[in-house]
Amino acid sequence: MSAAEPDDQREPSASEILGAALGGAARRAGLDPADSASTQKVVWSAMGGWRGILESVLPSLAFVILFTIRPEPLILALGVSVGLAAVFTIIRLLQKSPPSAAIGGLIAAAAAAGLALWTGRGQDNFVPGLITNAAYGTVLLISALIGWSLIGLAVGFLMGDGTAWRRDRRKKRAFLWLGIAWSALFFARLAVQFPLYLAGEVTALGTLKLIMGLPLFAPMIAVTWLVVRALYPRESVAESSSEA
Repeated sequence: MSAAEPDDQREPSASEILGAALGGAARRAGLDPADSASTQKVVWSAMGGWRGILESVLPSLAFVILFTIRPEPLILALGVSVGLAAVFTIIRLLQKSPPSAAIGGLIAAAAAAGLALWTGRGQDNFVPGLITNAAYGTVLLISALIGWSLIGLAVGFLMGDGTAWRRDRRKKRAFLWLGIAWSALFFARLAVQFPLYLAGEVTALGTLKLIMGLPLFAPMIAVTWLVVRALYPRESVAESSSEA
C-alpha cells in the first residue's frame, strides 16, 4: 500500500466539500469570477434580474402597505404576502425555470406568517429575517477571523485554487476583510431592525427591511466581485483553465 493516496482516490476534506457547495451556489447565482461578465451584469444576475427583485420585494412590500392601511385582521396582510410568494413559485414551475429561490421565499414567507398568526403580532412576521441576519453575520465573522473565510472557500473552489489562498497573505487578508464587511452588513440590519421589532413598530421595521435589503446587497456584491477579479486577473484564470 502506498503512503499517499492518488488525488482521485482521496476523500475530500470538509473544507473542500463546503467550498464546493458554496462555490456551486455562487455559480448558480451568476457569481463566477472566471467569467468575463461586467460588474453590472454580475450584480444584476446575483439579484435575479427583474424577477428576482420582484420576488424579493413585493411580498414584504404588500404586507407593509396593507398592515399600515388596515392592521386588523392580520391575516389579510399576511395572506396577500404569502399569496404573492406562491404566485411567483407557480410561475417558475410553469416556466420550468429553477424554482429554488421562489420556493425558498415561499417557505420563509409561510413560516413567518404562521408565527405572526400564532402570536397575533405583526412584527413577528419579521422574526425569521432577524434570525437569518444574526446567523449569517456570526458565521461569516467567525469563519473570517479564524482564517477560513467562507468567501475564500467559495472563490477558491470557483477559481480552482482550493484552499491554496490561505498560504497567500494578500488573498487571505482580502478574504478576511470581505468576510468582516459582509458580516457587518448583516449585523447592521440586525442593529437597526431589532429595536423596532421590540418596540412593535411594524411599518418602520418593514420599510427598513426593504431599504436595507437589495439596495445594500447590490453594492456588496459589486465590491466582492471587483476584489476577487483583482486577486485573480483574467490572464491567470485563462492559464489555470487551459491547464485543467
